[in-house]
Amino acid sequence: MADLIQLLPDHIANQIAAGEVVQRPASVVKELLENSIDAGAKNIRLIIKNAGKTLIQVVDDGIGMSETDARMCFERHATSKIRKTEDLFSIRTKGFRGEAMASIAAVAQVEMRTKQQQEELGIQLKIAGSRVLSQEPCQTASGTSILVKNLFYNVPARRNFLKSDTVEMRHIIDEFQHVALAHSDIFFSLHHNAAKLYHLPISNLRQRIVGILGNKVNKNLIPIEEDTDIITIKGYIGKPDSAKKTRGDQFFFVNNRFIKSGYLNHAVLSAYEDLLPKKVYPLYVIFFEIDPAKIDVNVHPTKQEIKFEDERLVYNYLRVTARHALAQNSITPSLDFEVESGISQHLDNANLDMTALNNNFPKERETEEGQTFSSKMSAAKQPFSGQHKRQHSETEFSNLQNWEKLYENIENQAMEQGQKLEQEEQTLFSSSIGEDEPLEDNDNSEEMTFSSKASAGANPSSKRTIDSATTKHLYQLHSRYIVSPIKSGFLLIDQHTAHKRVMYERYLYQFENKRATTQKLLFPQTVELSVPDATLLKDLLPQLNELGLDIKEFGANSFVVHGLPSELSQQNEQTIITKLVEQFKQNVDLKIDLYDNIARSLAYQAAIKPGKNLDAVEMQQLINELFACQVPYVGPSGHKTFISMDLVELSKRFE
Repeated sequence: MADLIQLLPDHIANQIAAGEVVQRPASVVKELLENSIDAGAKNIRLIIKNAGKTLIQVVDDGIGMSETDARMCFERHATSKIRKTEDLFSIRTKGFRGEAMASIAAVAQVEMRTKQQQEELGIQLKIAGSRVLSQEPCQTASGTSILVKNLFYNVPARRNFLKSDTVEMRHIIDEFQHVALAHSDIFFSLHHNAAKLYHLPISNLRQRIVGILGNKVNKNLIPIEEDTDIITIKGYIGKPDSAKKTRGDQFFFVNNRFIKSGYLNHAVLSAYEDLLPKKVYPLYVIFFEIDPAKIDVNVHPTKQEIKFEDERLVYNYLRVTARHALAQNSITPSLDFEVESGISQHLDNANLDMTALNNNFPKERETEEGQTFSSKMSAAKQPFSGQHKRQHSETEFSNLQNWEKLYENIENQAMEQGQKLEQEEQTLFSSSIGEDEPLEDNDNSEEMTFSSKASAGANPSSKRTIDSATTKHLYQLHSRYIVSPIKSGFLLIDQHTAHKRVMYERYLYQFENKRATTQKLLFPQTVELSVPDATLLKDLLPQLNELGLDIKEFGANSFVVHGLPSELSQQNEQTIITKLVEQFKQNVDLKIDLYDNIARSLAYQAAIKPGKNLDAVEMQQLINELFACQVPYVGPSGHKTFISMDLVELSKRFE
């Protein structure tokens, strides 16, 4: 039988190796920036086109390379960092394996110009798919310039797996931030499609953090520092009230190398014990200096995971140092988080007994006089169109009818079940009803006045009349929940989550039917964002304009807000945009549709907040709108909008 095993050709072996080193354009950016730093550069420029898919260029003023070194750097396992085994245990440079340039050249078209300071001429080298196309002298500045064009041009499958320009550019910015934060003694700039995103002069660490994360973080930075014979810890942590529901602004550096460590992250979070709610994450930029012999950086191809000789010791030092810094600044919690967590785990935990719930709703309803509701409401709240429109409209009509049926003969049903509703209800529940206007003084019908929040939408002028005999049974508990009697017992409705469901379906409807309205601002407001957030918002502007947000670009990272949907017009523009982007980033991991993501994010901002007092009419309208939704049982993030308790179960609680 013939032999089957053969050595792979070098260009194929390089493509296989590139699969670990070069996963996306950001991988190339990381390797090139780190090479420039290892070359002793003090000025580094990064130029990107089409999120790195078309062009990645890094220009530095480092020591440059000789003609031989320029050719050798594209060979596999060719490195200037290691000569013997012991060198692996004293590494302080970024690169050392000799794989990056060979891997990049295997899957892209590469052009390099480099010159040493003492030389009159430099060398220009062109490579494509691991094959050297040309090598010749050239005029160039001292240092090195590397162009990487058409990444994955010869591996179509890999290119097809690249994400959108927005996603890929966000990864590039992440890598740029990691390197720039680690080296505040180096000038960095970043240009994307001729737009300047970053211009970072040489500075101290605090100035570099502000330059990257934005001016708003400056007042929230708390310095930390601990110097021992074993380890040195320095950097900044954020005040608790600057924490977010995403982990974006969290950076660990070991010997100026960015790393990821869930173990060390837990140490920081434990220092904030009792200062942060669950699933909220503080800002931190923390540097560790430690003997290279006590760590192993050769664990992962990206070198972002390392092993410590004594990880528990590092954990304890970090935890104590962070806690001490917080104590020195007399930190107390002052939090207001409105961004919601993702949908994934909550949908699994909802555990709604849908059968039991539906049994509370009569299957048929006879037409009765004296009960009216506006058909405009159901028409305005349809989130879908096409073949689903009729089904959705019928569902809304049925839901509204069923909901009204629940209120019929409440007192008679209670008597039939042997339960008498006590007249001292207001002593059991804290109610916002009647504090300013006693409900008994209402007329037989009242006009809806909830337009500032609940009724603002596709048709803000639509109104509904509500029987005061119905609204007088509604109570608000702790300005967060609505207690509503039904025939079999009562519902406890989360007003914030319920209104998010209403607004979410309303925004979907507006997307589908182009029915959004904009309330123009008398004085347009300027909004400043960080570079990553500004890049994301630019891509979302067309969709946001469809929902009534009139926002225009105004400079590199600035925007002018000319108008907002009416339900958002009373809020601070900077807060609206910042939280909108933050929520959108959090939802990206859910892999949901772009329009769905935007609808969720806006619904979180537009929904009434916990702690807001509602009068009887507002509570009634919110309930009606909730049960006109296609999915009234859970909010957009999967949290329940209400829970029910029947009188039998309630009676058992007193046994």
